[in-house]
Amino acid sequence: MGQAGATPPVTRWLAARAAGLKYGDLSEAAVTLARQCILDWFAVTIPGAAEPVVRILRDEILTDGAAPVASLVGSPERSSAINAALINGTASHSLDFDDVNLAILGHPTVALLPGLLALAEEIGADSNEVLTAFVAGYDVVCRTGALMSPGHYGHGFHATATIGSIGAAAACARLLGLDAETSATAYGIAATTASGLKSMFGTMCKPLHAGRAAQNGLQAARLAARGFTSRQDALECEQGFAATQSVNFNPEAAMLEAPFDHHIRNNLFKYHASCYLTHGAIEAGRALREQHGASSNAIQAIAIRVPPVTDRVCNIAKPETGLEAKFSLRLTVAMALAGRDTSAISTFEDVVTGEPELVRLRDMATIVFDETYPEAKAEVIIETSDAKRFTASCDAGVADTDLRRQGRKLEQKFDALVEPVLGRISADLRGALTAFGDGSSMTDVMKLARSAN
Repeated sequence: MGQAGATPPVTRWLAARAAGLKYGDLSEAAVTLARQCILDWFAVTIPGAAEPVVRILRDEILTDGAAPVASLVGSPERSSAINAALINGTASHSLDFDDVNLAILGHPTVALLPGLLALAEEIGADSNEVLTAFVAGYDVVCRTGALMSPGHYGHGFHATATIGSIGAAAACARLLGLDAETSATAYGIAATTASGLKSMFGTMCKPLHAGRAAQNGLQAARLAARGFTSRQDALECEQGFAATQSVNFNPEAAMLEAPFDHHIRNNLFKYHASCYLTHGAIEAGRALREQHGASSNAIQAIAIRVPPVTDRVCNIAKPETGLEAKFSLRLTVAMALAGRDTSAISTFEDVVTGEPELVRLRDMATIVFDETYPEAKAEVIIETSDAKRFTASCDAGVADTDLRRQGRKLEQKFDALVEPVLGRISADLRGALTAFGDGSSMTDVMKLARSAN
């Protein structure tokens, strides 16, 4: 880390950059991508609100009562902004169908947006202000990820929870209009409350991580606004966030001179309802089935070549629940080769883990780790009963540069997930979200996102 006096002032630099952002500073690409992130967040949160993890959380938290100032998405209920951030954040990650950025090896939007939306309802902010604050937080969360990569994630921290708390604080601080000094204080408050373990993947704690990040960030910004103190160099100081949670410290990457759309352009959207590091392998498996037409019965051997980072993330060899199935390379590849719809949330129910066809394919698969592969690349090799060998690969870490095409795919995903829950109202909500940042009232937007049941 070096001596404190010689250490670059990363925290204050990030805070000043985020605090100074204005809507007029945003590129067309940044606005488009932020809208797509927000649309996708609602797409996964509305059905996610019905998941058991969210029901348990609501039953526990709402018993205490709170001023009903913020919406619980996918529910007719309202609660305090802090409660809404926690519950909506957990709901948005409960299906593990939300977006990813490899700069943090985590999920940015589920950490950033829930607290922003709750705060916006509470203070009456419009969609322009929310979109600006979202982009500011997105920049900070990715730069903080770059500061500590790859050691932070490699050591066992779930970056969505930890680094996500910093980004959420940045977003909420920007929405509150805090200056650079007060924003840096908020980052320090968030840093000292941030926690989240990768060992919890496959359990209800993983979606809770997103809710806690949103809650931590919102509370940190509000406390800082009231005069609560912390260190303003929390990211870089001795025994600070980077020093205690990573062996890496890359201030030049964190403070890279680049526009605000630099990191959001690399946002990765999910089209399979499983851990993102399974997506390259799923796409490769689908390609093998579609291009070569090999029936699952004819497959006699499967090899899955992936980077080592997947080993402690999505390498559950014999999952026993639908949630664990989302973190199993072997089973998700088996599903792809068997023609199962991995984009449907109903596919990942507990029963899928015991289906004989899938178990047979799962158990014949071997995992090969290749250190030359980037984080989201995979290759799948199959051998058939007639001694043929087929190979396909996919790097799921490459973002789509055709934003119109991406927008159409995300609208289709939204309709598939939201219409069964909201019915005809889903089209009205989609229209409001595709125009997000037009100065619309957040109260009106959030009203559309609340289920009548």
